[in-house]
Amino acid sequence: MYRVKIITVFPDSFPGTLNTGVVGKALKNKIWSLKTINPRKFAKGNYKKVDDTTAGGGPGMLLKADVIGKSIDACYKNIKSNENYPLVYLSPRGIPLKQSKVINLSKMKGINILCGRYEGIDQRLLDFYPIEEVSIGDYVLAGGEIASQVLVESIVRLLPGTLGDIESTTSETFSQDLLEYPQYTRPKKWKNIAIPEVLLSGNHENINKWRLKQSEILTQKVRPDLWKNYKKSKTSKK
Repeated sequence: MYRVKIITVFPDSFPGTLNTGVVGKALKNKIWSLKTINPRKFAKGNYKKVDDTTAGGGPGMLLKADVIGKSIDACYKNIKSNENYPLVYLSPRGIPLKQSKVINLSKMKGINILCGRYEGIDQRLLDFYPIEEVSIGDYVLAGGEIASQVLVESIVRLLPGTLGDIESTTSETFSQDLLEYPQYTRPKKWKNIAIPEVLLSGNHENINKWRLKQSEILTQKVRPDLWKNYKKSKTSKK
């Protein structure tokens, strides 16, 4: 079972969308497990304060190192090897999340995720723990809860048993530095737009050629960065 632990000051946010569709079914079937850790459990005082003002002045509040540190320690309690359970902090300044990273994370035994809030976390947490900062896009959210659900869903759908057809993960967008080709289903004609005849021909060789060509055209037009990587990989294989 793939183990997911999430540190969040809003544990009621979970499982959220992770309890729906194939990912939710995988949770019920115990392909993966989910546990939330609320930092307030480790905070002191009547108000269980988890944040404080920024040293040196400035707007906003930061999550406290002592409280979050204890929350991280709780993630690794009774675990022999931390290497199989990476610690990820969802942050807009982190490395962009790529499918290759998702694939690597899905091969681990589990993942620990830290959801930021307010202005973020005390830098000493990043200096002390082997935290990897990951970003799901170049924009800022109020916290890491939604971002963590994006990350978990992308991982869980790759776990054995989650999807019925394993080929669906090998032909989709980003699997080969190409965007996925256009797809169609019945009715044969809609709004006077017909399904391309090649897809109805039954000739799988021609269908595969058409799909590859469409992926190449789309990738070159929409994602020149991926197209560059794709061309480079094709050249290196020759």
